[in-house]
Amino acid sequence: MSAKYQNLLKTLGPGILFASTAIGVSHMVQSTRAGANFGFMLVWAVIAANLFKYPFFEYGSRYANATGTSIIDGYKKIGNWMLWLYFFITIGSMFFVTAAVGAVAAGFLDNLFGISTIVENGTMVTTIILFSVCVGILLSGKYGALDSLIKIIGAVLLISTLLAFFLVLFRGPEPKMEGFIPPVIFDDKGVGLAFIIALMGWMPTAVDLSAWNSLWTLARIKQTGYKPTLRETLWDFNFGYWVSALLSLCFVTLGAYLIFGTGKIMPDKGHLFAHEIVELYTATIGQWSYIVIAAAGFSIMFGTSMGVFDGYARALERTSELLFLPKKETQKASGNKKLYAGSLLLVGIGSFLIILFFGKSLKFLVDLATTISFLIAPIIAIVNFRLVSKKYISNDATPPLWMRILSWAGIVFLSGFSLFFLFHLISK
Repeated sequence: MSAKYQNLLKTLGPGILFASTAIGVSHMVQSTRAGANFGFMLVWAVIAANLFKYPFFEYGSRYANATGTSIIDGYKKIGNWMLWLYFFITIGSMFFVTAAVGAVAAGFLDNLFGISTIVENGTMVTTIILFSVCVGILLSGKYGALDSLIKIIGAVLLISTLLAFFLVLFRGPEPKMEGFIPPVIFDDKGVGLAFIIALMGWMPTAVDLSAWNSLWTLARIKQTGYKPTLRETLWDFNFGYWVSALLSLCFVTLGAYLIFGTGKIMPDKGHLFAHEIVELYTATIGQWSYIVIAAAGFSIMFGTSMGVFDGYARALERTSELLFLPKKETQKASGNKKLYAGSLLLVGIGSFLIILFFGKSLKFLVDLATTISFLIAPIIAIVNFRLVSKKYISNDATPPLWMRILSWAGIVFLSGFSLFFLFHLISK
């Protein structure tokens, strides 16, 4: 095995973890719903979100490699006001985001084992089990356990999704019901616009989660003891990012070919929604594959839940260190076990309470979380772009011209849609 290949293996991990975290709700739920409700009419929104958000996620990995610190440390360099803003953005969104991911994952767990058919209120039971297992694993193994688990889960979902995608292309779309009239995207009630914002909010995921890339990059370096080159770090990130982008189009296709225009309706309850998603696969692969796909679907949602728990706990841990601990203690790399454990418990308890109060409507919970994410995206995008300038990183690590142009286009795109959506809400 060549030294170059060995170095890539040592680097590989954060990109796959990012892809796994992204594929969960934004792909399995939102992309499938986009295809099921609108056919291929919203492919442009999926492609645009993946393209215009790309630089701001890449900058998280770039900054970590170039400086040896997380981009959250960079927020402090810009000013305490930015660190406080990120802290409040994290606190304000993490319960809804984790709850949305947890509700979907609990639904897949419920569907896999049929818990709702055995006990009353199976969703709450599966949620408690899921959250307890996620917190337990992360407290015991942290990044090492997460990295090993995600690579296995990601491979299973990639193979099963691509298999279902090519089989459904071979079979062609399901026949439309008689008298079917395609929906209007920009309707008078704003339903289509609201869904577009929710769809792009987590496509591939929320922009404020770009800080996780930098934290996972640093964790991988600490785990392996190998400091990759900038090119190696970006290769790892790009691999995960564009695989997740490809899979988002696969899920749109599954929804468009198997549900759009057929009269089928995607259920709102977690375990029923999970069952419908699994049926999308088995309808093309064969009924024999139901248990395999059900297990794979839960596995990827479990991986997403783990990633979200770990990402928010790490982000909250590092932000709290920089805000509340003496400056001397914040100079060292993030690694306060008590803060991490406390952050994990806070995320778990707060998210469970959100599910307890809003969990009866999965679509409402997911759309609320994704909309919040989209509206705060322009702020994080502008700051991340600023942090990869010559003022904050070395000249040889700054992004090329085409990335800078794409960054400006992305800021205009995110800001424009956010303002348009807010204007529409105010004018209603």
